[in-house]
Amino acid sequence: MFDGCADRYEEELARGLSVTGESMAYYARERLDWVRRLVERDGVDVKRVLDFGCGVGHATPYIFASLNATEVTGADVSARSLERAREQYGSLRARFVSPEDAQGPFDLAFTNGVFHHIAPAQRAAAVRFVFDALRPGGIFAFWENNPWNPGTRYIMSRVSFDKDAITLTPPEARAMLRAGGFEVRRTHSRFYFPRILSGLRNLEPILSRIPLGGQYLVWCRRAS
Repeated sequence: MFDGCADRYEEELARGLSVTGESMAYYARERLDWVRRLVERDGVDVKRVLDFGCGVGHATPYIFASLNATEVTGADVSARSLERAREQYGSLRARFVSPEDAQGPFDLAFTNGVFHHIAPAQRAAAVRFVFDALRPGGIFAFWENNPWNPGTRYIMSRVSFDKDAITLTPPEARAMLRAGGFEVRRTHSRFYFPRILSGLRNLEPILSRIPLGGQYLVWCRRAS
């Protein structure tokens, strides 16, 4: 599916996000900044990062900037998306490959809005792939769109590649990750307020335990 829309990915996503008044870059930066806070809180040493379902690679500069990673490997099943990622972000420190070519172990795996595009019957295998790619004690930062948020559902309806997606609620995501062997540490909800209400965003840390934000993060660990 994403081979066919890789060249218009930014246009499609911008159409959906326009109702929030924010850009793709704003959300990418905020997601990785939140991950940074949790990395620092838990004292996790992050050098090698796997961006699972990296798409065209736009998270890469934010992973480097926020986590001070030394190496990022983006993995995706879309060949055209990987081509675009290599063209824009490829370097000695950032490589973009098909999942079978991702060489772990990694200290942290990051994914954003990927699992709602994976058929439910194939999600356990995807979780197992990430689990096996992490070192013992490695972290999985699992971001997903929140179907409990009506704004999220509306945004997804405006994006062609999200219209047929099968979303996961926070409890469904936690159950899936636990079944895959992960120790779920915490869940945070983010992105309550559009730009017009940005003055209220300082409340988001307080609201993060209430699962009604536009996206949620399941923070989990490979225990062994």
